[in-house]
Amino acid sequence: MEKFAHNDRVALPELLRIAIIHYQFETIHPFCDGNGRVDRLLIPIYLVEKGLLKRPALYIYDFFERNRKLYYDNLTSVRTDSNLRQWIRFFLVGIVEAAQKGAETFDAILKLQRECEDKINSLRGKAYSARTVSLYKQPFVTAFDVAEITGKTPASAYKLIEDLARLNILVEITGGKRGKCYVFKGYLTIYK
Repeated sequence: MEKFAHNDRVALPELLRIAIIHYQFETIHPFCDGNGRVDRLLIPIYLVEKGLLKRPALYIYDFFERNRKLYYDNLTSVRTDSNLRQWIRFFLVGIVEAAQKGAETFDAILKLQRECEDKINSLRGKAYSARTVSLYKQPFVTAFDVAEITGKTPASAYKLIEDLARLNILVEITGGKRGKCYVFKGYLTIYK
């Protein structure tokens, strides 16, 4: 399987090659534990390595999970009926759907970013944004996190959090008086 993945003499488009690699990996199931985790990484990392993606941001496993019976039926059909063509069709439909969903998610993130920036700009004199506190990388934050990320004092971090909470960008989720944790709710909602 590894030799097939890296054999440049096999003239096969990379999406067809990774469809076959995925089938083969699922068939041999090489590890006692962790096959699913490795398999979830296999497709996007392969596509990055081959230059079809810049980052491993294609999540086809949502498609496989939603179509679980078809997924297993198509894999089985290759083994029992040598029906590789049907497996590749199914796989490519999944790639298209995952790419479309990824583009929609990216558009939603850009829209959220504009909305947050507009809200923050309404706070005259405040020079920060959701990006300033790295909410897109770390959507759950505490005042300690914000102070560390921004280089501000804890008191300034609390004020920044209060402003973002007042704008409904951050939402407090612990309900406590100390050690509060906040979530960038609009961002997480995109991924539901």
